[in-house]
Amino acid sequence: MKNPFDTPERAAYRETVAKFVAAEIRPHVDEWDEAGAIPWEIHEKLGALGFFGFGIDEKYGGLGFDDCFMRKDGAVELSKCGATGVGAAVGGRNISTAPIAMLASEDIKMRALPEILSGRKGSSLCITEPGGGSDVANLQTRAWKDGNHYVIKGSKTFITGGMTSDYFVVGARTGGEGLAGISLFFVEADTENFSRTPLDRKMGWWCSDQATLFFDECRVPAENLLGEEDRGFIAIMENFNLERVGLVAQALGMMQVCFDECVAYARERRTFGKYLIEHQVIRHKLADMSARIDAIEALLNWICWSVNEDRMPVAEISKAKFHSTKALEFVCSEAMQIFGGAGYLRGNVVERMYREVKVVAIGGGSEEIMRDLAVRQMGL
Repeated sequence: MKNPFDTPERAAYRETVAKFVAAEIRPHVDEWDEAGAIPWEIHEKLGALGFFGFGIDEKYGGLGFDDCFMRKDGAVELSKCGATGVGAAVGGRNISTAPIAMLASEDIKMRALPEILSGRKGSSLCITEPGGGSDVANLQTRAWKDGNHYVIKGSKTFITGGMTSDYFVVGARTGGEGLAGISLFFVEADTENFSRTPLDRKMGWWCSDQATLFFDECRVPAENLLGEEDRGFIAIMENFNLERVGLVAQALGMMQVCFDECVAYARERRTFGKYLIEHQVIRHKLADMSARIDAIEALLNWICWSVNEDRMPVAEISKAKFHSTKALEFVCSEAMQIFGGAGYLRGNVVERMYREVKVVAIGGGSEEIMRDLAVRQMGL
């Protein structure tokens, strides 16, 4: 389906990422997934393509401009590698760079952002807690001023990049209840009394690392406070909308790769004397899959246009988040049916996509949270 919003620049960027994925990522994803990690050079090569630089000033190593369509296209093409843990491994930094660029001191920006955006070092946003999940308003990690330092005490979990990142943006309560009492802090991995443990044996995203982080009264300089005290989290709310746009794009890429794999398999697999593609039941499955893909792509294009026009459509992003993951669940399930037993074997792209549906449905705001946010934004 032709994108009416496409431009030569967007098409060129999309083709660049697609070629990189086809040449340097897709041939290796089975090996990396089983190994539980990707080579760090992939971070650096994507950094050289500008993959992490949207919305960041050039003096910090960014691109100096933003474009939601390019963000979307990068996420879609990277998802087509067949292991969305790759996107998680490299892209976890993207939700932490905006708070640093918006709120950090000039010294921190000049020191950290060029290393993060180039892919030389990793960074993570640390909000989710063992007892909290999506209930950010009840965040329990605390921070208090002590002379010219802040002291942070608490823990975070399900932190993507938690074991490999060098820099962390940490949410901690400095004030009263609710979002208005939360501040953000810039914490480095070598900070005293900071520790981390990996989350192993995950259902999906094998080649990305997630971790539980522990802040046992970590002391950070007062200038590591990002933005105003008690107002840090509110200042970056739009950051989460862009994260959700990226997850919708990831779901779209996953659906597209499942569909393409099914078409290729149906054209070569024979049952009852003819190719699968010739069976009406299979053709109908492909039609249903394609219809959902087209619907999500059209909605995502409209959202990207709205974001570029400075009209952040929070309700529509929320609806797109849960609508896309439900569509992804359907497409991956139908793909498994088309592949049959072959789809149940590790190393098959469809098997991996089927396992990785749920993390997309939960991460960045669960389907239930997104429904609630949508109706509140609609004024209902």
